[in-house]
Amino acid sequence: MSTVSKNRIQSLDILKGLVMIIMALDHVRDFLYKADLTQTSDLTSDPTNMQTTYPALFFTRWITHFCAPVFILLAGTSIYIMGQRLTKNELSIFLFKRGLWLVVLEITIVTFGWTFNPVFSILILQVIWAIGASMILFGVLVRLPYKMIFCIGALIVAGHNMVDFLAVGAALKGNHLMEFLLTANFSVHAFAPGHVYLIVYSFLPWTGVMMLGYCLGKLYEETVDAAYRRKLLLTLGLLITAGFVILRFSNLYGDPLPWSSQPRGTVFTVLSFFNLNKYPPSLLFLCMTLGPALLLLIWFERIQNRVTNILNVYGRVPMFYYVLHFYLIHIIVIVVFFMQGFGVNDIVPTNNPFFFKPNGLGFGLVGLYVVWISVVAALFPLCKWFSEYKKSHKQWWLSYI
Repeated sequence: MSTVSKNRIQSLDILKGLVMIIMALDHVRDFLYKADLTQTSDLTSDPTNMQTTYPALFFTRWITHFCAPVFILLAGTSIYIMGQRLTKNELSIFLFKRGLWLVVLEITIVTFGWTFNPVFSILILQVIWAIGASMILFGVLVRLPYKMIFCIGALIVAGHNMVDFLAVGAALKGNHLMEFLLTANFSVHAFAPGHVYLIVYSFLPWTGVMMLGYCLGKLYEETVDAAYRRKLLLTLGLLITAGFVILRFSNLYGDPLPWSSQPRGTVFTVLSFFNLNKYPPSLLFLCMTLGPALLLLIWFERIQNRVTNILNVYGRVPMFYYVLHFYLIHIIVIVVFFMQGFGVNDIVPTNNPFFFKPNGLGFGLVGLYVVWISVVAALFPLCKWFSEYKKSHKQWWLSYI
């Protein structure tokens, strides 16, 4: 493989590695930033609440917004690249099987990594579920012509915020199927006595992102001139980012939460401008995150150094890293639990399905960053080993991890 061709593919893994590292920061915050999880809205810990947040906390949350959109976009790109060596039928079958596997993974291994709750009193449908469900649906749609895939993906991403309008939203509110598809915002439903499932991610908007990522993959065919690819990525990245700024400033369409002048001052007005809806991801949320991501792809294609080599290691084994980081963080939570004086009677908190997470556990922001860096560094040798293992082994199951 030529250097240009190698850099073409590596840029995708480097960006993927970057967002995987940033993602761990958000999950460390979820586990170890002090919060009262018995409250549906803990104003003292919500980093996007304009009345209580502060800039460092807000941007600790905000920077992690890039993770899911970028990862799912690049998942679509990887599907296109995989499709270059498979028939449409083979690709469709693979997407169905891998999507089903990801849904099962989400409600078993990943949910347990979140809760350490052996009776699974809560099943959590988050990003892995959304990717899996999107793959299952895309396994059908991938048989369509390329242009039709692009049009459907663009329509989903650009048009799903029509549900923000009062008449449309009221008609869909409370519809269980629509919560799976489009309207969930931490929706809780019982499925057995003492057991519920929590829909965090409605999957349809993410399917649209995956479809657009698939279309982006055409730029990564070996026959595409590198200069042309970079020029088009630059144009798209700037247009999408500019579109975000203009549309957000207008407050007309694209996000259900309008920005506003804040009584706490100009800084918080700026924070309000960037405070967008992730559940489900609004058009402006996706523009804000994916526009800059396309610009980063240009940069990562042109530079190769020690930092990008490290990012590449994480990006080549994202699912392996994703699962392991939950368990490592939760093991750290258990250590902190006992170090901070909690006892056996506190392992199962009242009205809280997350074990080892009593009120008052955790650190301030500086402590979170120390734990985050430690987690990422500790996983590097394992990720490097597994990356090398995948290179030298071709067992079928490796494509599912």
